[in-house]
Amino acid sequence: MTVPIIDALSRALPPNAVVTDPDLLAGYRRDSAALCESHLPLAAVLPVDEDQVRTTVRIAAELRVPLVPQGALTGLSGAANAVAGGIVVSTRRMNRVLSIEPTDRLAVVQPGVTNQELRLAAAEYGLTYRPDPSSWESSTVGGNIATDAGGLCCVKYGVTRRFVRALRVVLADGRAAAVGRKTIKGVAGLSLAELFIGSEGTLGVITEATVALEPETDTPLTLAATFPDAASAGRAVTAVRAAGVVPSLFELLDRTVLRAIDKHARMGLGDAGALLIAQSDTGPHATAELRTIAGACHAAGAIDVVAAEDEAESEQLVQARRLAYPALEALGSPLVDDVAVPLSALARVIDHVESVAAARGLTIGVVGHAGDGNLHPTVIVDPNDPTTLASAHHAFEEIATHALGLGGTVTGEHGVGLLKVGLLEQELDPVAAELQRRVKEAFDPHYLLNPGKVLARP
Repeated sequence: MTVPIIDALSRALPPNAVVTDPDLLAGYRRDSAALCESHLPLAAVLPVDEDQVRTTVRIAAELRVPLVPQGALTGLSGAANAVAGGIVVSTRRMNRVLSIEPTDRLAVVQPGVTNQELRLAAAEYGLTYRPDPSSWESSTVGGNIATDAGGLCCVKYGVTRRFVRALRVVLADGRAAAVGRKTIKGVAGLSLAELFIGSEGTLGVITEATVALEPETDTPLTLAATFPDAASAGRAVTAVRAAGVVPSLFELLDRTVLRAIDKHARMGLGDAGALLIAQSDTGPHATAELRTIAGACHAAGAIDVVAAEDEAESEQLVQARRLAYPALEALGSPLVDDVAVPLSALARVIDHVESVAAARGLTIGVVGHAGDGNLHPTVIVDPNDPTTLASAHHAFEEIATHALGLGGTVTGEHGVGLLKVGLLEQELDPVAAELQRRVKEAFDPHYLLNPGKVLARP
């Protein structure tokens, strides 16, 4: 049986650009959110340039076939999951650093360039690209922009949005548009680039990005503090920020996560109730900043506070944080939450997570970017007991709803995707929700780009 979209794509694109083998298509079915709905796509298109993206989108629009943009598939919300009867467009082959402009501190890259590749290219000029998601070695710049990804350095340097100057995007009808500008300042017209950042592929396909670079900083100093429980660690974070200190990294891991990491990597993290990892990259002022942080940790009830003795020990602590997700994944199927609350409410949301875990008899590990109030309570689902999935989803939603009640948000950095479509409706003002739908329909009136993600179709 012939499939019109496959026939049309095969005629218009090079032979190696269209994947139709079901065994190979399985690799394009979903992102890292294992517990979200996904489907085998009709085809996966692997373009190498904007023209091939435009051709693909135009054909999909003419045939009214849904299209899902994909990057490295490291996302945790199901935003890149293939939909029934649709195709996917993977930008992994669009992986060139087009230019580094050291005087203007800018890089122009294709969307498939990884954070690591961009950082290495920038380092040749004494510059760096700040966004630092835990999957920075494999996650792509285009995917990070599409989800407005965060990371370990956000407490001081902000999320991806802060570093995006300009984009080239292919719209739902196959036209390409340039939005944004290279200049530091610019207020001419509406900020259309902002609409695409965090839109999760629902408004267009990113084909090029101009991003800001910054000078490399001194090697940071690192401090680790253990606590009897995660709520105490949360109170220490609040005290540090109230003192006016902004670490370059401020991460929290609770007892469940620490035990999972020890089991996974045998790093000897002990049996503390929680661990805080803080860094300061302020050069001569770093020692003073860490001293203030240490004082706040002691006042909040820290069991032990120690400074890393050298760069290797410091990197080991940060690596422990990066291992949190794979360590939890080794316990079962993880359902990763992503709530953010005002810092004053941090300890309360941690307490609530612990009470939900106890009440529902679930394993929930808490890890996150505590310095900006962004936590990732991760519910472990037993893959051999499907009944735990329903309980996990109830816990997931209960935690997110509680965060909303504290003045927070249902997602700080992972995005809405499929996981949080219903929760976003809870968060948005009804008028704001209607405005968002109108924006979607202005760019994609037939709901062909990543349908079913972010906002439910009315």
